[in-house]
Amino acid sequence: MKKLLALALALVMVFALAACGSDTTEPSADPAASGSPAADPGTTESNEPAAEPITIKVGYMNNYGSLWSVLTADQMGYMEEMGITLELSSFADGPTIISAMESGSIDIGYIGDGAHKLCAAGNAEIIALSHISNGDAVIGGPNVTTLEDLAGKTVAYAAGTSSEVILTNALNSVGLTMDDITAMNMDPSAIVTAMLTGDVDACALWSPESLTVLEQVEGATKLADNMTFSDTSISLASWIAMPDRVESERDMFVRFVTALFKGMDYSADEHYDEVAEWVADLLAIDYESAYNQRGDAEWLSGKEVYDGIADGTVAGYYELQQELMISSGNLESEVPVEDYVAFDIMTEAGDALYGEAAAE
Repeated sequence: MKKLLALALALVMVFALAACGSDTTEPSADPAASGSPAADPGTTESNEPAAEPITIKVGYMNNYGSLWSVLTADQMGYMEEMGITLELSSFADGPTIISAMESGSIDIGYIGDGAHKLCAAGNAEIIALSHISNGDAVIGGPNVTTLEDLAGKTVAYAAGTSSEVILTNALNSVGLTMDDITAMNMDPSAIVTAMLTGDVDACALWSPESLTVLEQVEGATKLADNMTFSDTSISLASWIAMPDRVESERDMFVRFVTALFKGMDYSADEHYDEVAEWVADLLAIDYESAYNQRGDAEWLSGKEVYDGIADGTVAGYYELQQELMISSGNLESEVPVEDYVAFDIMTEAGDALYGEAAAE
């Protein structure tokens, strides 16, 4: 009997100790033991959702100045980083690009100085400043060696483009107007042909066609270029879109300009040889022809454009450009530049790249 009592007391003590021990048991380190899914050590969660992939149709012109930043942004992977696939289409000039945007065949386009009057008129909105051009020139044939010699001569130009702007500036500088010449409106390739055949006495043209004329027309003389009037004039190139789309599809344009600014930062930093190779490949021209166009502009970095918006420099560029439009009769009256230049798009893109939050 005593043995049975002792055994019973021992069993009670064992159960009591087991009950106490269950309160202090440490949790298992194996996630499977608790029924929780195991974390994959090879993956890292991001607070930022991946950008939704989009395709953007972009209109450009067949020259280094039109392609220097957007092609770099694509080749360096900056567009891909923003979830953008580019479809590039070639056009002859800015007004044609704006017409294509109006029809919906492209989303974003590049324009030279002359087509900016259409932006001021409300036909398009500027989403990014590209560069300050020096690629336009007035060129005389064998019998035209000074700007004064243009009087009474037949001069080829492309209406509504930077060709018209540089011609008007050149004529005004020596007291002449378009009424003092026989002005022939032609597309760029026809202008080159007319100069080669001698059907016109002079021309106003942009690079690379201007370089072709100077190289191939015997006795051709550059009478003026953008820098000739740098103290009183400015020639801008910009990226544009339809105003209603800039408002309704803002994210797409911010993403494009963000990638574009990175392309500008790279291209403006002495990488002319690489850019020339990419341009030559796309346009199917020889490398030297593309590389020779590197002097056609003051190539601005994205950071310079961003800082220039903050201190008012960029707005000043477009205001001066507009003053010249008005004085030349290409714009009837003053328009606030913020009405057609999307400074906020450029600022938002720049904030992500160069702002205080980006620097931290």
